[in-house]
Amino acid sequence: METRKRDLIRAFVRGGILSPADLLRIIGLSRKLGNRYIMFGSRQDIMFPSNGADPNFLTSAFRAIGIDFEVGSDQSEYQNIVSSYAAVHITETTPWVKEDTYHFVIDNFDFRPKLKINIVDPAQTIVPLFTGELNFIASREENYWYLYLRNGNRVECWPTMIFTQDIAKIAKILEELVLTFPAASVDELFTLVQARGRITSRPIREVLAYPETVMPYYEGFNAMLNNLYSLGLYWRNNRYDADFMSAACRLCQETNIPKINIIPWKAFVIKGIKSADRIRWEKLMGKFGINERHSSLELNWHLPVLDNEALELKRFLVRELDQQDISTYGLTFTIKTKRDMFFFTSIVIEKSVAIENAERYNILYALDFNPNNIVYQVYAQNVPKEVIPALLIELSKLYFRQLNPEREAVSPGTKAATPVGVLTSYQCTNCLTIYDKNYGDPFANIPPGVPFEDLPETYTCHVCDSPKREFRAVGGKGG
Repeated sequence: METRKRDLIRAFVRGGILSPADLLRIIGLSRKLGNRYIMFGSRQDIMFPSNGADPNFLTSAFRAIGIDFEVGSDQSEYQNIVSSYAAVHITETTPWVKEDTYHFVIDNFDFRPKLKINIVDPAQTIVPLFTGELNFIASREENYWYLYLRNGNRVECWPTMIFTQDIAKIAKILEELVLTFPAASVDELFTLVQARGRITSRPIREVLAYPETVMPYYEGFNAMLNNLYSLGLYWRNNRYDADFMSAACRLCQETNIPKINIIPWKAFVIKGIKSADRIRWEKLMGKFGINERHSSLELNWHLPVLDNEALELKRFLVRELDQQDISTYGLTFTIKTKRDMFFFTSIVIEKSVAIENAERYNILYALDFNPNNIVYQVYAQNVPKEVIPALLIELSKLYFRQLNPEREAVSPGTKAATPVGVLTSYQCTNCLTIYDKNYGDPFANIPPGVPFEDLPETYTCHVCDSPKREFRAVGGKGG
């Protein structure tokens, strides 16, 4: 019998941080329910089938572990708190944001959030910035955070920065207000919060800046910035073997590793492995036949949980791209088949309606290929599965052509000087392929910077060969 999302137990691992002992207890509970694996969610939670377990038994078991849980819901009542704790010592981070900073903030939450809450460092690239409904993002001023409210594809910045000690306090107040007044603007919410009591804040002195979203290669052994090692592990099917995971937890305990980190890419990272202990980890992975070095094409995909259709499409695309020997380094991908999703990848493959019983897909890409910009543009629409690899190859080439480390960072809600796809884009009315002057058309030997109006009349769409007259001016597209 196929497991459905509403049959899953979700263990809310706050911040994606838990001890080996707690993970062992969760694995043990999954075993008691007849499972041989656990799964990870994009909001750093742990999931496994409930198999009809008695609710009272589950309540008692999770209370003993000290972790909140939810079971039997397509639309979750509660949400996990996401953090970029895993990035500390692995990637560049804001100097004052330490592991203890995350612990302090998360420990101050005395309620179960119903809104998605993110606590993230903008200097790192492992954890997306704006996938929450309340996004607390570290500023360069010590102990002060930007706050961005997200509603669908609209992201608005809070008028002031929030003090570290008040993050949980304002999150609790805002959750009540947002759920009571869902249509309220940020300015209206700001007035209501001020009426509730004192929140330590500071004026925003500079616009939030963040780097290009180039994902680090997190899998396998990697040197940390503190002369230790991290080990990242990834399973293609997101079913992490209970026997191996239990052995890994015990080895963490034996080698004095206090925490295990879940990351949004449905993988986990163990930080702080000593050089002397590395051989023990290598032997453990060898014993269980663990592959620690998947192709970079395999990583950095966001798929819905328990979605076999999305998994099969990913396998097809990875296989086809691998045969083309194409580089996708720096790019991230989402496959959307059914449910509404917050996009946090640079490219989205979105299932469209069936045409004459044949599945069709839309291809979207983020403004500047940076999902932190929120805005998504349509690159192609209603294309068959077999055409997608060629389109992804085109997009990867466009991505590398537009890389510009000197580009000024643009905060969501502010306007770029010349945003890609706004007043510079023309779209084929037949296959909806975009011509953008910022990129040109490498397939027609047209360099970046050539306006559509200056293209020769013989220009044709490189996807469907439609003539220039079939293109129409377009603006930015929402995801």
